[in-house]
Amino acid sequence: PRTSGPEHQRREAVADMAAPAAEVPGVRERVLRLLEEELGGDVRSLKKVGAMLDQLAAENRVVEEQVLSASSSVPLRVAAALSAAEASRAELQGLLQKEAALSARLQRHLHGARAWTESLGGTFGQLDAIERHMKYLQCLGRVEELSDGIQQCLMTGSMWEAVRAVAAMASLDVSLQESGCSHLRGFLRETLRFWHRILKDRLDSDFGEVLTQLHWPFTSPPTPSLTAPANGQELGTQLEVLVSQLVALQSSDDLTAEKEAASSRPGVAHSSPLSLPIQIMLLPLNKRFRYHFSGNRQTNSLNKPEWYLTQVLMWMGYNSGFMDEKIQPILDHTGIDINAKVELCRGLLSLAQEKLASDAARLLYDDALFCHLVDEVLQFEKELRTTHAYPSSLPGALHVLLDESVFQKWLSVERKMAVEKVDAMLSAEGAWSSQYKDVSDVDELKAPDCAETFMTLLLVITDRYRSLPSPQAQLSFLALQRELVDDFRIRLTQVMKEESRNPLGGRYCAILNAANYISTVLSDWSDNVFFLQLQQAAVALGDEVMGPLGATEAGRLASLEGSLFEGLLGLLERLRGDMLGRLLDAVMRDVQEKAQPYSRDRWLSLPAQGDQAAMSLSSSACPMMLCLRDHLLQLQQRLCLPLFQMFWQGLAEKLDLFIYQEVILYNHFNEGGAAQLHFDMTRNLFPLFGHYCKRPENFFKHVKEACIILTLNVGSALLLRDVLREAEEHDPVTPGGQQPSPQSALNEQGVYQLAPSDVLILLGLRASWPGQ
Repeated sequence: PRTSGPEHQRREAVADMAAPAAEVPGVRERVLRLLEEELGGDVRSLKKVGAMLDQLAAENRVVEEQVLSASSSVPLRVAAALSAAEASRAELQGLLQKEAALSARLQRHLHGARAWTESLGGTFGQLDAIERHMKYLQCLGRVEELSDGIQQCLMTGSMWEAVRAVAAMASLDVSLQESGCSHLRGFLRETLRFWHRILKDRLDSDFGEVLTQLHWPFTSPPTPSLTAPANGQELGTQLEVLVSQLVALQSSDDLTAEKEAASSRPGVAHSSPLSLPIQIMLLPLNKRFRYHFSGNRQTNSLNKPEWYLTQVLMWMGYNSGFMDEKIQPILDHTGIDINAKVELCRGLLSLAQEKLASDAARLLYDDALFCHLVDEVLQFEKELRTTHAYPSSLPGALHVLLDESVFQKWLSVERKMAVEKVDAMLSAEGAWSSQYKDVSDVDELKAPDCAETFMTLLLVITDRYRSLPSPQAQLSFLALQRELVDDFRIRLTQVMKEESRNPLGGRYCAILNAANYISTVLSDWSDNVFFLQLQQAAVALGDEVMGPLGATEAGRLASLEGSLFEGLLGLLERLRGDMLGRLLDAVMRDVQEKAQPYSRDRWLSLPAQGDQAAMSLSSSACPMMLCLRDHLLQLQQRLCLPLFQMFWQGLAEKLDLFIYQEVILYNHFNEGGAAQLHFDMTRNLFPLFGHYCKRPENFFKHVKEACIILTLNVGSALLLRDVLREAEEHDPVTPGGQQPSPQSALNEQGVYQLAPSDVLILLGLRASWPGQ
C-alpha cells in the first residue's frame, strides 16, 4: 500500500483534526503542509477550501465506520468460539462417563468369567496335547504306510511306485526339519536311509549292467563298433528308465549323504552334490584312478603330477560324447537343469583336487617339485577351461593352490626363483648388450638383454597368476612384482654408480636404456585392462594386501588418474633423469674443452666477407664441431630413440647458452668477425642437429638472435640502438607515441627471445660503428 502522497496526507490531517491538538504532536505543521500543497500561494485558490473540508469529513466518516465495525465483530466471533468450546467440553464429559460405566461392567464380567476361563484353559491344553499326539501318530503311521508300500512295490516289481514312495518319504523328512521331535526325525531318517539304500543298490546293479553293455566307461578313444551294440534300442529304453528313476531318488540321496559330504574330501571345494546317475557312472573311473594313483604303484609319483592330471583330462575327452548323446537327452526329458558333460567333469575334477591337495601338502619343503606341481596345475586349469569348456563359475584346480600354507609357499618360491634369475641375468656375459642389435626394425628401445629378460620374467609371473579366482591372491602377486621391480631398479642404480666414471661408455648407456625400457613397459601395463581391474580391486580391499593407502592415493586409484605402478615410475624417471644429466655434463665438458680456442679467436680483426673468396668454417671451431659430431653419432647408436631425442635437445639447449655466454658475450666483433660467427653457426653448427629435426635453429634461439643483431647493417643497428636507448630513458614508451615499442622493433628484426637490455649489450659488442 502507498504510504505517501496527497491522499495519505489528507488522511493524516483528518485523523489529526479528529483528535485533540495536545494529544497529536505536530498537528499544526501537518495542516499547514497540507494547505500549502493543496492551495499553494495563490489567494484565488481559497475557494477550494470548502470542497476540501467536505472531502476530509467524508473520509473521516468512512474511517469511523470501519473502526466501529471491527470493534463490534470481534466479540461476536469470540463468543461463538467460547460457545463451541463449552459444547465440546460437555460432550467430552458425557463420553468419559460412558467409558467409566463400560469399564466397570467389563471388570465385573471378567471377574465372573475367570473361573470359566481357567476351566476351559485346562481343557484346551489337553486338546492341544491330544492333537500333537495324533499328529505324531499320524506321522508314524505315514512312515509305516510308505514303508509297507515300498516293500509291496519291491515284491511286485513296481520300481517306479517304490521310487515315488521314497521321494514322498524324503519330502516328509524335509517338512520335519524344524520339528523338535528329535526321535521322530531320527526314526524317519533311518527308515529313509534303509529304503533308499535298497532301491539305490537295485538300481545301481541294473544301471551298471546297462552301462557295461554300452561299453561304459571309455578309457580309450571310443570307436563306432563299440558305441553301437546290437540291441541298442532296448538298451536305450532301459537306460532312460533307470536314469529317470535315479534322478527321482536325488532328493533322498542328498538327505542321506549330507553328513559325510563335507568331511570326506578335504581337498575338494564345497559345491552341490553330483547327480545320482553321474555318481554311479563315475564309480568305475574312481576305482581306476585310485588303483593307479594311490598306494605303492609306480604311477603314483610325487614328481609326476602330470600323469594323473593328463589322465583325468583324457577321460573327460573320451566320455564327453557319450554324455552328450546318451545321458543329456534323458536329463532334459526329466525337466531338470543339469549339464551331463559338466557333471562328468566335476566328478573327475574332484579326484584330481583331492590328489592335488594331498601332494601339495607333502611338497611344501621341496622347491623344485613344488614349482613343477604349480606349473602342471596351471596348465591343467588352462586346458580344462578352454578345451573342455568348463564353466568359470565352478571351482577348478587352482583353488587348491589358494590354501594359506600352499599359497604362501608359492609366493616365497616365486620370489626366490625370480631373485636367482635376476642374479644370473645380471652376471651373464651379454647382460648389457641387446640381442636384437643387428635388427634395427626390432631394436627400437635398444633394451639390454638383462632388462628384456627381467620384464619377460615379470610377464611370465603375470600369466601364472592371471587366472587365479581370488583378487586378493592376484594383488599379493602384484605386490611381489612391484617388489622385484624396485629391487631391479636398485641394482641398476648400483651398477650405474660404478660406471659413472665413464658415462660415455657402452654399459652406462645400456643401463640408461634399461631404465627407460622398464619404465615404458610399466606405463603400458598401467593402461592394461587386467591391471586396471586389479587397481579397482586394490581400492575395494583397502590395505589388506597393498598396505595402507592414503586418501589422496586411494582417490587417484579409484578415479584411474593414478596407477598401481605410479610410485615405481616416479623412481625410474628420477633415475633416468639423473643418468641423462650426467651424460649431458660429460659431453658438455668435452665440448667446452674443445671450444676454448674458438672462444678466444680474433673476432675483431677478421677480414670482411667481401674480402674473402669463399667463407669456410673457422679453424678454431673444427675441434668443437668434430667433438659434437662424434658424440652425436656415437650416442645415436647407443641410446634408444626417445632417450636420444631428450639428449640432443638438452645438449642443444646447453650448447646454445654456452656459445652465447662464453663466445659471443665474451668477445667484440667487427663486420668480418660477425659474418664469420654467423657462417659458423648457421652453416656448420645448426646442420649438425639438422639430421634430427627440420628446424634445428629453433633450439639455438640465443645464438641465432645474437647473430642477427651482430650482422645487422649499420643503419638498422643505429636505428635499433636509438629505439632501445629511448625506451630505456623514458620507460615505458606511451602507446600513442611516434616511437615504436622496443619489443615490436626487435620482432621486426626476428628477435623474440632476447630482452631489450640483452640486445643493447650485443650492439655494444659491435666494433663497426661510424666514426670508429
